[in-house]
Amino acid sequence: MGKKVLVVDDEKLIVKGIRFSLEQDDMEVDCAYDGEEAVNMARENSYDIILLDLMLPKLDGLEVCQQIREFSDVPIIMLTAKGEDMDKILGLEYGADDYITKPFNILEVKARLKAIMRRTSQRSVPEPAGKIVEVGDLVLDCEGRRVTIAGREINLTAKEFDLLELLVFNPNKVYSRETLLSTVWGYDYPGDVRTVDVHIRRLREKIEANPSEPKYVHTKWGVGYYFQH
Repeated sequence: MGKKVLVVDDEKLIVKGIRFSLEQDDMEVDCAYDGEEAVNMARENSYDIILLDLMLPKLDGLEVCQQIREFSDVPIIMLTAKGEDMDKILGLEYGADDYITKPFNILEVKARLKAIMRRTSQRSVPEPAGKIVEVGDLVLDCEGRRVTIAGREINLTAKEFDLLELLVFNPNKVYSRETLLSTVWGYDYPGDVRTVDVHIRRLREKIEANPSEPKYVHTKWGVGYYFQH
């Protein structure tokens, strides 16, 4: 069964090139050329992944990402010009899963897409029923993939949930950024370890009362991150 991808970019030649290349790998590709069209298509269709340019007419990529996150946790890869602020792109309020800078190599794009989709399809294997972990105020429902703190539901992206789940199930075990990248994003994931830092920071902003003095997700300086009961 081919994967379904939405490619969003106002440069028609880029879209045509990506579409041709992905179709060679038996993926089904839809295209959108502005932000409004992208949000509408994401709402009306079910995609395995979205490739989203940052600079778009009508709504920019960050606004598109933000709106899609209100109804879907589909993986989103941002396409950005060099020099854009990566922290902002992956930033708290937007919820992209990854970014690739232009000009890019289409083989790198395909490698990223496949690594993320493989990881996502592995995650869709049902967890055993009733797998719920409570740590203080934090409740992790693995089957429903939901997190609540003091009874309030926290809206996490797929990657944020995967990170938290891994750390919660291995309390006090320190994971290096490289290990987290390979475990949560996939062994052949060609991304940057800073992606992990940004996701951890975003996770803390959502689950910690005071992110600068975390109660749950801690940093072991020079080594990595761990979850403390």
